[in-house]
Amino acid sequence: MALPLGGIGTGTVSLGGRGNLRDWEIVNRPAKGFRPSTAFFAIRTSSATGDITARAVEGPLDLSEYEGAHGSAAQNHGLPRFRAATFSTTYPFARLELRDDDVPVDVALEAFNPLVPTDVEASSWPVAVLRFVVTNRTDEALTVSLAGALENFIGRDGTADVASGNYNTPADDGTAAQGVLMRSRGVDPGAEQFGSIALAVLDGQDVTRRTGWADRTWGDSLLDFWDDFTPDGRLDERVSESATPIASVADRRTIAAGSSERFTFLLAWHFPNRRAWEKPDIVGNYYTTLSDDAWTALCRFAPQLDSLERRTIAFVNDFTSSDLPDQVKEAALFNLSTLRTQTVFRTPDGRFFGWEGCSDHVGSCFGSCTHVWNYEQATPFLFGEIARSLREVEFAQATDDQGLMSFRVGLPLETSTRDWRVAAADGQLGCLVKLYRDWRLSGDDELLRSLWPAARRALEFCWIPGGWDADRDGVMEGCQHNTMDVEYYGPNPQMQSWYLAALRACEEMATYLGDDLAVECRKLFEHGSAWMDEQLFNGEYYRHEIRPPASADDVAAGLRETMGAADPTHPVLQLGDGCLVDQLVGQHLARLTQLGTLLDEERVATTLRSILSYNGLAGFAGHFNHMRSYVLGDDESAVLMCSYPRGNRPERPFPYFTEVMTGFEHILAVGLITEGLVDEGLEVITNIRRRYDGERRNPYDEAECGHHYARAMASWGAVIALTGFDYNAHTGVMRFAPRLPDTHQIFWSTGNAYGTFDTTTRTLTTRQGQAHITSVYLFDEEIPVTAS
Repeated sequence: MALPLGGIGTGTVSLGGRGNLRDWEIVNRPAKGFRPSTAFFAIRTSSATGDITARAVEGPLDLSEYEGAHGSAAQNHGLPRFRAATFSTTYPFARLELRDDDVPVDVALEAFNPLVPTDVEASSWPVAVLRFVVTNRTDEALTVSLAGALENFIGRDGTADVASGNYNTPADDGTAAQGVLMRSRGVDPGAEQFGSIALAVLDGQDVTRRTGWADRTWGDSLLDFWDDFTPDGRLDERVSESATPIASVADRRTIAAGSSERFTFLLAWHFPNRRAWEKPDIVGNYYTTLSDDAWTALCRFAPQLDSLERRTIAFVNDFTSSDLPDQVKEAALFNLSTLRTQTVFRTPDGRFFGWEGCSDHVGSCFGSCTHVWNYEQATPFLFGEIARSLREVEFAQATDDQGLMSFRVGLPLETSTRDWRVAAADGQLGCLVKLYRDWRLSGDDELLRSLWPAARRALEFCWIPGGWDADRDGVMEGCQHNTMDVEYYGPNPQMQSWYLAALRACEEMATYLGDDLAVECRKLFEHGSAWMDEQLFNGEYYRHEIRPPASADDVAAGLRETMGAADPTHPVLQLGDGCLVDQLVGQHLARLTQLGTLLDEERVATTLRSILSYNGLAGFAGHFNHMRSYVLGDDESAVLMCSYPRGNRPERPFPYFTEVMTGFEHILAVGLITEGLVDEGLEVITNIRRRYDGERRNPYDEAECGHHYARAMASWGAVIALTGFDYNAHTGVMRFAPRLPDTHQIFWSTGNAYGTFDTTTRTLTTRQGQAHITSVYLFDEEIPVTAS
């Protein structure tokens, strides 16, 4: 269990299930397992009769943490701790309840970072809020102190150690915040690891602090801290010559019998020198342009804490009170944490970028990869500003004069055209669908008109000689690089369904703009749809018809990447007759985007049932997998990427065919729900969340090619599918068609506004943002609505 605490594009520190702070990923890169040498909170109590207790504010160690080469390797292993701990969470909130019969108080640690849909700024603070609610169980007043201790680790990021000349200074904002600011004189100001950290308590009553610990050997620095804190709950200053001095802040209060006190600590950070992916160029961070250092950020944040917390609670309450199955709410909500990890960042101009995921110490697969980010549904419906930023980069920055869209964009943007000139078929076509979706949700005609010339080129790129549809018949026959990291040769359902969706999206956009391209799009769509149903459907699912080119020279430039078949005339790593988990991905996204039916509905439903029948597996003890394992044991269920129920498996199929990956499962679940197979879709989601239960795997980290993988944010699509939500910002029409009986409370979001709809009272509430609403439909009935 590790809940990431941090804002969009700021990095995070994670709260472990026993109350430990772990995975300090605030220094511009992933840092799984990285931790300062000292980082903990402690509580001390004393009664009128002089009875004293002192504990780390943590629960018991897990059995897996007991053994190490020199005893336990767990952080803070030698500190006394509470005997009982209960962790509960509804993202972005965590609550750790601690109790020990030998300690006269109960402690509840409440941790979060603000998350307010539609308000990117409110959701992008480089701050972790750690509130300790201490309840006196006795019938007499107690003196209670809470103290936080943190090493100034500036210069270290889990991979490099250039710490030198670090120093700490007392800091006060003159009103509520009292703490310590951690800085460095020795770390190069241009280094990736350069920055500042702040630790403070808010509204303290008797605050003491240290800017350093005593420089002693044999663990006696910790001994000195404990001996100083325990007798009176206050801290005396120490002078330290350490290159990484330890900062400590304590707050002492009196708690009446049976009463509670809230000790609120803030941890803030400021590391401005983000590199351009893994290149030496520094591109910077947007969040660090808003404050001079960590203390300034903390002081800007503190006066807004109450408001931001109320707004975050309002969102969580609205969402969790909706009539959606628990597993759907958990999958959608918990995967939002990816937006706050090192998977994503914003450059100083405010643009949003994302890796595919996070390796332990570096980002995984650079460039806001179009084919991976095609799947996520969180940004368009919750943070439309972010989604539109991605569209602007894809079309205005990454699409060349011929219409080739680089499926990975380089940084800095002014040099990106030299970095990557390969188009992914699914990535490029999916971006056309997403442009239509984001324009429709936002009503932003300026966005559409400015990007349409590049979007038109991106579609016409399909028709270039040696391209994906060179004969312009609505069928993808050419060399198609795709999200399986190889090229498919010949018509296949995955790329073809994306093509059909893109043709429909471009038809709608062209019609709105008065562009006669709409006529061509309709013609190609109708032929391509009929052809796919007639030629690729084998009675159970859609198959891949492998068609190698006559020679490598017949493949247009920019369509091949180095990971696929070395010889395209004899291609390996193909799908062939396999039953693919996301063969109808374009159909599923077309449903969410209100582009309608792309294929015969009965054949679509049959295909989805076949995927579950052939690819669904309960128990993996007997499953052979030559690649990565994300499912293990006989008590886990999942849907395989591909199966070959009719035999005829290529000797070397595409690489991932034996794997399981949650992002693909989520989009399958969305497809099942939108085609009326609701129970089946819910079962897929249920099985995912059982695997990510907080014991076997981190529930905030659905991994694929790295931690916190972007594709898993497809999980938000199930919210849209189950509520039947649709909104057209141009007409102002909002629609709901819930797929579950007894749906009374609905959560809705457009990317620019969110709220609730009560189907019983017909009350539409807008909680945040603005939406132009002219009429509301429940199924096909226009209903009078009470707005609030």
